[in-house]
Amino acid sequence: MLHFKLADEDWEFEAIHRLNYDTFVEEIPQHGRNAERRLVDRFHAENTYAICLDEERLVGMVCGRMKRPFSLDGKVPELDRYLPPGRSPFEIRLLAVHRHYRAGRVFVGLAAHLWQHFRDRGCDLALISGTTRQQRLYRHLGFVPFYGLVGDPRARFQPMYLRLEDFISASQAIARRASEDAPKANFLCGPVELAPAVREAFAQPPMSHRCARFGADYRATKRLLCRLTGAADVVILLGSGTLANDAIAAQLTTAGPGVVLSNGEFGDRLIDHAGRHGLEFEVVRQSWGEPFDMAALPSRLPGKRWLWAVHCETSTGVLNDLGVLKAACQKAAVALCLDCISSVGTMAVDLHGVHLASCVSGKGLGSYPGLSMVFYDSLPRGGGERLPRYLDLGYYAEQAACAFTTSTNLVYALQAALASTPWREKYARTAEAARGVRQRLRKLGFHVVGNEHHAPMCVQPIWACACVKRDS
Repeated sequence: MLHFKLADEDWEFEAIHRLNYDTFVEEIPQHGRNAERRLVDRFHAENTYAICLDEERLVGMVCGRMKRPFSLDGKVPELDRYLPPGRSPFEIRLLAVHRHYRAGRVFVGLAAHLWQHFRDRGCDLALISGTTRQQRLYRHLGFVPFYGLVGDPRARFQPMYLRLEDFISASQAIARRASEDAPKANFLCGPVELAPAVREAFAQPPMSHRCARFGADYRATKRLLCRLTGAADVVILLGSGTLANDAIAAQLTTAGPGVVLSNGEFGDRLIDHAGRHGLEFEVVRQSWGEPFDMAALPSRLPGKRWLWAVHCETSTGVLNDLGVLKAACQKAAVALCLDCISSVGTMAVDLHGVHLASCVSGKGLGSYPGLSMVFYDSLPRGGGERLPRYLDLGYYAEQAACAFTTSTNLVYALQAALASTPWREKYARTAEAARGVRQRLRKLGFHVVGNEHHAPMCVQPIWACACVKRDS
């Protein structure tokens, strides 16, 4: 990640001298070689340096100074005669960027930081001896040539000036174009980045949810979902994850007393679902960001018929232990119900033996939002007239095809995502990225919520603390 700042640390100045040598000795032969491979500018004590860092590596620099005489005073006789009148100039010097970072963005960032410094000191005109190799870039930024080429025949430079108002206009235009052209990084839990195959599938003409072709593809999509999760079967609903959790709550209305676990916002939502459906239940709470005391869990299960918990609590960055939950519920003959909305598709999830589990299409599964699922291990009982038809999982399960009108486009997009994703590779890539994000956040001074052992792969909540560096 690139970071722009004014140099103020000893190691940064040492890196400046070495980049100065690489650029103005090795690449542009302005100075002679030396054994130390460092070049200290003759105006170093008067210079202000804007630098570009990639992590802790210096990849670009430029410096400026206000004190006359400028270096251009020694190259252009009667320099002020060529400059716009009534201006307060400063001189930009020693532009050096590592060859792998030579894009307009780096120079604009360096120039913007440097100019802000001198603008605050009353300057409104920048002077530069621009290398002939970068004339296109300089003109693009609004620099105006005002004299003939100067310098050694081996390294020629073009004297140029740039008005403050021209730089502001040019840099804003460049920033807009860069923003429009640059690939966007999506850090949301949903909606997520979509693969071309998913977009293509969604763009096909819709069809009747009753036709034979769609019926076959609908069942194939369900098989792909079950193969991914190890569940016995699944119901696909047209709606969000809230609908799927409402359907689970409706299914539990005649199941007897249960337990709802909560250690975050989405656990609290399960409590709300259970309360709205009039379920008989006990609440087991844990502090947000903390895992449950699984050793104490069995003592809460005698006399209970079901347990409902969030697998991946994204609000606090805790991955609740599915294996322990399964074992405890199996030993106590308690039906385990899970909210897996943020875990399925981001990590390997084994729902074998889980009574009911909710999921959605628009997060880890990598498709459009709009579909939700309830996985089950045994055929749900129909609610008859007791349950609303749209929440009756037994009614869905009894149908040979799609129970109600659905979006065939969403189903085909989901099918494409399931079929085209290399899941093992995705899980490994996501886990590696998650570890890297946590390490980087800690290094920047953030307090990462949740401990490493219970950290999820898909999201990382943080507390911003006072120790975070302003420039980070």
